Amino acid sequence: MDQCKTCNKPLTVIIDWDDEADDPDQAGVSLENEVPDSVELQHCLLDAYEMTQCPCCSKDVLNHAASGEEQILCNVKNEGGLQEGFDILPILKEESYLKAFPEERKARAFLEFSASGDVGAILDLVKGREDEDEESSTNPSGNAEGAARPIDVLRYQDPLGSLDTGLHVAIRNGQEDVVWLLLLVASSLEPHRFPTDVTQAAEILGAVREDQTGKLDVRALENAEHRTAEQLAQKLGGKWESWVAEGLLKPVWDGIIPIVFKEIAPSSS
Repeated sequence: MDQCKTCNKPLTVIIDWDDEADDPDQAGVSLENEVPDSVELQHCLLDAYEMTQCPCCSKDVLNHAASGEEQILCNVKNEGGLQEGFDILPILKEESYLKAFPEERKARAFLEFSASGDVGAILDLVKGREDEDEESSTNPSGNAEGAARPIDVLRYQDPLGSLDTGLHVAIRNGQEDVVWLLLLVASSLEPHRFPTDVTQAAEILGAVREDQTGKLDVRALENAEHRTAEQLAQKLGGKWESWVAEGLLKPVWDGIIPIVFKEIAPSSS
């Protein structure tokens, strides 16, 4: 059994197969619920993490890709098998950052959902955040002095990723559904500009444009390269050419127009 070089604990994780979607027999996995996993390594490594040195022998572990980008390459072994040459540096940077700023964990999850196109997860996260903010405002506790301001997830800019917003991330990853969602809930795009299928889907999912008083249209935010989402779309071209031509991503600094859906009468069938 492999062991961590710093704490000598086994590099394993306990899995409850009853909670797993896959049948371990069909997947060719042993019925034993203790399997190799690199997550234990990540947590232990973070406790003694030095950005360019091995926490055990202090040797330099930093590599440089052909592009010049820094990497820490390792072999990851878990229940999915062995993955060689995995760059663990982005994970270490993010987890180290979140140890210092745990309040940003949900905002970073939002960026991941924007990249993967998970509209349902974005809505669940945003609704949950709104409930937390409402609870905090109605049931204040402790001394408010010095308390961290609530993070506007929809306008969060990634400090580890060139200050991209969720809109930038969605465009970069070709996620049109997420772009429509963010234009609906965090921009001033006029209601008639949304396709019928988008507004119908939004009603079903419960996505509405809440009061945005004092909030900036997400299209007006620039990343570290001083590019708005529209300028990024112009650079990428392809499917985004029509979005740019129609002005759907054009930055607007005015107030945001509320969208109210008409109630649909239940079908008589």
